[in-house]
This record gives sequence, structure tokens and C-alpha cells, in this order.
Amino acid sequence: MTQNQIEENKGNILIVDDTPENLQVLSATLADRGYKVRGVINGKMAIRAARSGSPDLILLDIKMPEMDGYEVCTQLKEDPKTSEIPVIFISALDEVLDKLTAFQVGGVDYVTKPFHVAEVLARIEHQLTIQRLKKQLLNRNKELQEEIIERKKAEEAAAAASLAKSQFVANMSHELRTPLNAILGFTQVMSRDSLLSHENLENLRIINRSGQHLLELINDVLDLSKIEAGIIGLDERSFDLYQLLDTLEEMFQIKAETKQLQLRFSVEVNVPQYIKTDEKKLRVCLINLLGNAMKFTHDGGRIWLRVSVESNQPPPGESASHHNSPSVEPLLILFEVEDTGIGIATAEIDTLFDAFVQTQAGRKAADGTGLGLTITKKYVQIMGGDIWVKSVLGEGSSFKFNIRVFAAISSEITVATLQRVIGLEADQPVYRILAVDDNQENRLLLVKMLQPIGFEVREAENGYQAVELWESWQPHLIWLDTRMPVMDGFEAVRQIRAKEKPTQWRTVIIALTASTFEEKKGEIIAAGCDDFVRKPFQEQILFDKMACYLGVRYLYQELPRLPVGALRRYCVNEKPDSFFGGLLAQMPQSWVQELYDAANDVNEELAIQLVDRIWESHPTLAEALKDLLADYRLDKIMDLTQSSLK
Repeated sequence: MTQNQIEENKGNILIVDDTPENLQVLSATLADRGYKVRGVINGKMAIRAARSGSPDLILLDIKMPEMDGYEVCTQLKEDPKTSEIPVIFISALDEVLDKLTAFQVGGVDYVTKPFHVAEVLARIEHQLTIQRLKKQLLNRNKELQEEIIERKKAEEAAAAASLAKSQFVANMSHELRTPLNAILGFTQVMSRDSLLSHENLENLRIINRSGQHLLELINDVLDLSKIEAGIIGLDERSFDLYQLLDTLEEMFQIKAETKQLQLRFSVEVNVPQYIKTDEKKLRVCLINLLGNAMKFTHDGGRIWLRVSVESNQPPPGESASHHNSPSVEPLLILFEVEDTGIGIATAEIDTLFDAFVQTQAGRKAADGTGLGLTITKKYVQIMGGDIWVKSVLGEGSSFKFNIRVFAAISSEITVATLQRVIGLEADQPVYRILAVDDNQENRLLLVKMLQPIGFEVREAENGYQAVELWESWQPHLIWLDTRMPVMDGFEAVRQIRAKEKPTQWRTVIIALTASTFEEKKGEIIAAGCDDFVRKPFQEQILFDKMACYLGVRYLYQELPRLPVGALRRYCVNEKPDSFFGGLLAQMPQSWVQELYDAANDVNEELAIQLVDRIWESHPTLAEALKDLLADYRLDKIMDLTQSSLK
């Protein structure tokens, strides 16, 4: 059960009060407890909302302009559509006559202001419980009452367990995403340094891409419950498969070199370069499998990633007309990750894909959560395929999975125009920006992102300091963290909004949240924020938000981008020995001997020089040999030249 489902089960509450502060306090409090809340400010709006929305309960103020609460309740009780909705009056009126009138017009309860939150929650739950029992009595006979009570207890226990799990995951999400925000943010800040060498810029890009993938993995773990509930679907888009493989090899190559592993990617020539499927899920699957292979393969071992077309027929029971492009049949592409690692015991293979289950080797490594293979299998199934494994203990493992894809063309690949904000256009005010975050690294990140552009930036480490700085400095915009000690972001924005009312000044406040469950957009907006951004964020998102809310105009620098398809190809057409035999027979024996010696000595640079020497005179042979060199097949070159010399 997801957090959203828990909230929907709690009940829909309509709050009627002409004082916005009361609406905000009650809305935030009830939303935090799992209720779905709607607020209106007068009687006419209340009647319309009750007729259209059918709330489970109404909290109704008495003293309001135009139509008081008594008249509102009277009209609600006269309408068959709304007559059964329980109404709890919340009012500062404390006379006995006022309470009697409230019950006479149809109210079921009465709460006197100022109220205690616990009292309001208890009375709401009491009335909702009465309503539920009425419905049960209408739909169930006496023989089923005991069964209903037991089922209700089980649901409450499951909801409590699910809520506890969600709270734990939300806290873990916050702890993971907060440092990751600094990692990704500072790679963007450092990439602005014009003195950085090309190599260091490439290193920063690798760090950023790896961090982005880590963020995706965090999100995937948080979404595991949604996967199990079957509410995560397939996000099919056209993309460049070779580019994906290129990024993966770049990501793993440094670690492979550190462990002295031979890492090889091989793609058969009939695998299309441009395909349509869920790129993110495919990427997660490959990284999970390659990461495991790296982890459990000893130094000096070998890892292969092979890609081939398994079939161009639709899976049983399906047809091509099921897809958005009915004229094109799907392909089944097979991915295989093979290693020479420690292997998996036969007894452990049956539970290998179960959640939170690790092999004996995984437990010894004390690394990972046991979710990687579980997520991989579920993603493969979502993409229309299956996964299986073969392994021999002490010799290595081979994981294979196939997925259903559709061939695409390069024109379908969307490549965004890359540009970077480098300053502010002339003739603009000096914008004052307040960065509020209890994490020093995150505050520093905002300062380093915004100050060089031309913004005036100040910092606060909690909500209390933020309110004080707002009063003395009057910032144009506040980037506000929601979880902080002393005073959190929600309370800070409420106090700022309250202090703004007598003035003409209104500050734009945008929340920054590292959580995925606990801070929801409705709660953030209800507290008084104009918008929110989730951590980790890209700097462009911050600049876009400030342009939207403040009208800021920027100066941009266009960035070079890699054209679609302009990548090293992984496909090596494995030509037969007879192809090389005829061409090598035409070459001088001295040149063949030199090439053999270079391959035998593992002298790749010399081999490249020898091939370059014949490029103009023998281009066909040179191109084929270059393919072998690109695939690190010096062993193949040695065998071919040795046969030719004989």
C-alpha cells in the first residue's frame, strides 16, 4: 500500500472559514495526518464544494460575512446530496445558546476556539468512525460483523506497518539526497572554471553522470513498493543504444583498470543503433549486472557485455498492432553479462532475485542491500522480457535477459540545445536572494552558483534566522529548506507570510526538499510557498525558476554537444579467417612479420602504426584490422599473421 493510498483512506475534509490563517493551520495539520483537505472562505463556496466533492466531513465556522455557518448547515441538510455529511462547528462563540442552535440546524459536534489539535483530530476520527459504521450496518448483516471487525484490524495493522516503512524510507531519502545535492552541484560549479584542462572537465562530467545515476538508483529503491503494487509503467522513448553503452563503459572502465580486469563490450552488427524502449530501466538493469560482475570478479579476470538480436517476432499472444507504431514489429534484444568471478552456489540461485536476499559472497562483501537483482528482474519484466542466470561456483556467472524494443531512427532522438547561464542582462535591479539550509555545503553551493552570475546572496542556517533576515534585508526570493532545526521551513514561511500582510512587499519563497514522501506539493503550497524544487537539483532549474517568478533575464553561453550517433561504434563485424587470409597473402612478408611481432609483444601502438602505413594502399584490410584493434583482439591478429607466415 502506498502513502497516497493511506491518505485517501483517512477521509476527505472540507474546511469552511473566512480567516485564511485558520484554513492554513487546519489544512497543514490534517494533511500531515493523512487526510485529503479542501478549504473555502465563505458559505456559498462551501455549499458548491459539498455538492460537487461529497466530502466525508465538514469543519464549519459560524461567524462569516453574507451567510453564517447556521444558514450553511441548514441548506446542506435540506439538500439530499449533502444531508448525510456530518458537520462539526468550530467557533469562538462559547454560549450555550450558540451550541444549541448548532445542534438544532444539524451539527453533529461543536469545537470551541482556540482549539487543541488533538481534540479536533479525535472528534474528526470519531465522526468518521460513526459514518463508517453506518455504512457497514447498511451493507452487512449481523453474521458478518465479527469478520468485518477482524478485517478492519488487519487493514489498520498493515497501514501502520506501511506508514512506518514509508517514514523510514523518507528519512533515508533525505539523508542520501542531501550530500548528493552537494556532489552534483559542485561538479556544475567547478565545470565553469575556464582554467580546467580538458581531462579534468571530462573527469567532472564522469562524476556528474555517475552521481545522476546514483540519484536514479536512490529513486528506484524508493519506488520499489510502487513496482510491487504494479503502478510503475513503461516509459518508452527513442534513444541511441550505442551512446548508452558508451556511457556505461566509460563509467566502469576506471574501476576495471584498477582491478586489472578485462572489460569488453560486444554488439552484433544486426542490433539497431537507435531503439525505442524504457532507457532508464534498461540502464539500471545493465549497471546492476555490471556492478555485480565487477564486485565478484577477482583481479585479472574478464567481464563481457554482449548484445544481440534474439528474435524479431512479437512475444506469444501479442502482435505489433499493440504498439503505437503498428507498422513495425518489435525486436527481442538479448543482453548478456558474463564474468570469470567467484560464481554462485546452485542452492542460492532459486532465491537470487528475491528482495533483500544476498548470496554468501554478497554477505561476506558487506556491500549492497540485496535489491539490485530484484529491481533488475522486475524492470526486465516491465520491458516485456525475462532474465535467467547460469553459474558455476569458482568459475564465473552469466546473466542473460531479453527485452522487447522497437527500432527507431536518428531523427526521433531529441537532443536539447545546451546553454549555460554566465551572467545577467544589463538594466536590471540587483536581486537579493536568501539561501536557507541547515547544511553548510548546500548553502555554499547556492552561493557559488548564484553570486558569480550577479545575484546578491545571503545565508541562514534555520528558519528563525531566515525570518530575521527577511525583516532586515527584504530579499526578492528565498530558497528555503524544509527540514531544519530550531525552526523548520514550514513555520518560517508561515511567519513571513503573516508579517507580509500589513506591508506591500511580497517575497517569492521556493522550497528545497530532499524528501520524496513527507513533503508533498500540496502541503508546501498550503504553508505559503510559491513553488518547490527537489534535491539534488540542476543549476538550470534554479535559474529557470528565478526567471519565472522574478522576471530575471540572463546572458547565455552556448555549449558544444555531441551529435546523435557521433560515438565509437561497439559493433565489430567478426569476419572469417578466410577474409583476412586472402588480403594478408597480398602483403609483403616483412610487413606481416612486423605485425605479428607487435601483436606477440602486446605492442598496440606499434600495431596501429603498421596498420596506418597501409591505409591508402590496402584500405579494406586496414579497416578490418583497425576493427580488431579497437576490440583489443591482438590475439586474433597474432593468429592470422602466424597462419599467413606459414
